[in-house]
Amino acid sequence: MTLEGVTKRFGDFTAVDALDLTIDEGEFFTLLGPSGCGKTTTLRMIAGFEQPDAGQVLIDGTDVAGQPAHKRPTNTVFQSYALFPHLSVKDNVAYGLKRKGVGKAEVEERVQAELERVGLWGEANRRPSQLSGGQQQRVALARAVVNLPKVLLLDEPLGALDLKLRKGLQIELKRIQQEIGITFVYVTHDQEEALTMSDRIAVMNRGIVEQVAPPEEVYERPSTTFVAGFIGVSNLMPGVVSRLEGENAVVDLDAGVTVTAPANGIGAGEQCHAVVRPEKLYVTPKGQDAAGRANEQSVEGVVASSVYLGTATQLVVELRGGSRMTVLCPNTDEAERQSLPGGGADVRLSWTPEHIHLVRESGAERATADHEAVTLPASQAAG
Repeated sequence: MTLEGVTKRFGDFTAVDALDLTIDEGEFFTLLGPSGCGKTTTLRMIAGFEQPDAGQVLIDGTDVAGQPAHKRPTNTVFQSYALFPHLSVKDNVAYGLKRKGVGKAEVEERVQAELERVGLWGEANRRPSQLSGGQQQRVALARAVVNLPKVLLLDEPLGALDLKLRKGLQIELKRIQQEIGITFVYVTHDQEEALTMSDRIAVMNRGIVEQVAPPEEVYERPSTTFVAGFIGVSNLMPGVVSRLEGENAVVDLDAGVTVTAPANGIGAGEQCHAVVRPEKLYVTPKGQDAAGRANEQSVEGVVASSVYLGTATQLVVELRGGSRMTVLCPNTDEAERQSLPGGGADVRLSWTPEHIHLVRESGAERATADHEAVTLPASQAAG
């Protein structure tokens, strides 16, 4: 499936801006982002509930933009389940097949197969009101899958469930998708959900895609400040690239130190941010020798807070220039935990070279700045 230049406006507001995406057949593809980023609007345009103002929605090479939802080779699973309360579980799942005129024997076979797949064949004759929320969501999934759509669209389907049940269903959803081989396009604002289930993730912000990549790459090598901040905890150290040395950039950080990292396409003189994830940082009291890690880089700061989280202790360290860094220290040894520096302590944060990554400013922020530079009067733009 391919989206080419897809744009959707609501009055003066552009919800999705010239979006290009290619989703592979049989892929579990997630649209991830905060409320209002355009992910649900994108899903609704694929489903046919909204029509794009520009661009193409290609499924198997056919542009379905303009076609009504019921004529598209897609099915949608919503957060609200949308089951028929007066029908049994079995009849809910069979509903779409019966409307298509599928023979009775085939309906029985396919319905049983899908209810067995989601573990609910034993509940086939019950009504939705007699099921838990998690069971109802499984029925909704079986009802969508039984019709064998080319693309299954899932709009935050686990959002109404409690945390423990949601985590269990994440694993189950991925298993089901791998079994049936249907393309899943999944919408969520939950980063952990996206990292757990997806083959690839498109991180959206203000109607544009900031990055499309497998979960590991999105987390370990974010492409913009927005992605770095939205996926996991934001540890952004601003600075300027002073020079390039081969494939590496030498960056003068606002925190008062110079570090080296892969340039990642950023040129000399450009502003950027250095990212190090919280679990990749080591903390030692200022002036105390750290364990001898090869080619270690570091910055100094003051502990602003220390919070016990159970499996880890979270320190927030304020650097020179005002940046704040979050550090996660595993609580594997009680003596080590008790020796961690507390609030007000001067500390050094260090990391090994493979754990630092440079990012540019968010693509949406750059687009907004470029737009303002074009539309403002010259006298204002210059200021």
